[in-house]
Amino acid sequence: MPHAPETDEDDFVAIARPQPVFHVEQALLGALLLDPHRLGDVTGIAADSFSTATHAAVFAAISTLPPPEPSEHAKNTTWLNQVLATGREQARGLTASDLHAFIQVCPWPRHAAAYARMVEAEHARRRLQTAAERLVQAVHDASLPHPIQTVLAQADALTTVVDDIAARFPPRSGVLPRSPAPPPAIAPDHTEAVEEEQLLLATATAHPSDIESVQWLLPDDFTLPLHAGLWQCLTALARRREPIDPVTVLWEAQQRGLLDHGSDPREVLRLLAEPAGSVEHWGERALQRSLLATADYTGRRIEAYASDPANTPFQLVVGTRRSLADIGAVRTRWQHASGTVPTPQPRPAPTTRAGPPTTTVPHTARAARATR
Repeated sequence: MPHAPETDEDDFVAIARPQPVFHVEQALLGALLLDPHRLGDVTGIAADSFSTATHAAVFAAISTLPPPEPSEHAKNTTWLNQVLATGREQARGLTASDLHAFIQVCPWPRHAAAYARMVEAEHARRRLQTAAERLVQAVHDASLPHPIQTVLAQADALTTVVDDIAARFPPRSGVLPRSPAPPPAIAPDHTEAVEEEQLLLATATAHPSDIESVQWLLPDDFTLPLHAGLWQCLTALARRREPIDPVTVLWEAQQRGLLDHGSDPREVLRLLAEPAGSVEHWGERALQRSLLATADYTGRRIEAYASDPANTPFQLVVGTRRSLADIGAVRTRWQHASGTVPTPQPRPAPTTRAGPPTTTVPHTARAARATR
């Protein structure tokens, strides 16, 4: 009879082992249970700053109950019993043993303010990670009727979070996150993107006078290097006011070395000889994809930063702001392309560190729809 594989107890230890902030939170709660008057030294956090519901419930109870008289607190457990009863309203599993454990693990109650600062830093990291995850989710949500607006709104929300963290933890110059950036992801509609870029290149070749109207479109907005190179050929010929047709573009491509990597000249000529729709329409489509791809990459990069607990709030602020600048650059070009420059909205003031709280379509069909 075959034996079931034995379970390595270390596997359970590895899964269940709490993060350092868990112990920091316990030490902070223990300090406040021992010396309730130290709550006045604790700033910048609230109950939702804690990583577990139990810890949050205990902190909420400590914050809402009137502090006991030090002399009375030293002689009896009346106030601790009140904390236990109030905490159980939010965390039913809370026991007196839990409170005792918090007190036991606290090295020095006088370090409560330092413990609170650590809890605040970890909460900032979790907030940033959640905001970045929401940005990435919005990029990939196929049900959105207006994906660009939603994605930009999430980018704004992420900016608000990092501004708030920066107000709490002012960044130090030259301190970058250590986490490596994730590789760019391939867009789900890669085939459609390639087809639409081919239509853009062919239509621009057939109507070169329209190239000037899409000056906001850059080679980096294309999904394939060949397409980006051909767009550079078209814009260079237009800038020099030279004749533009499939043959002249092909010759320019050869001069730029675009055919060195196995590209068939016949395929390039075929690609450039099938125009449909308008240059501006296909340009806007390419720019929209570029904006979404930038937001996706930015969000995943910030996620990678925030997922590394070794990165300090200072590093997260610097790294996130540099990443968000990439979205800002594409966003400006999108506003020029779509004519949707919004009215500037006042940015909400960052939260100050306060004291304790009181409470896919056929090719021809797409081309037809794009014809203006």
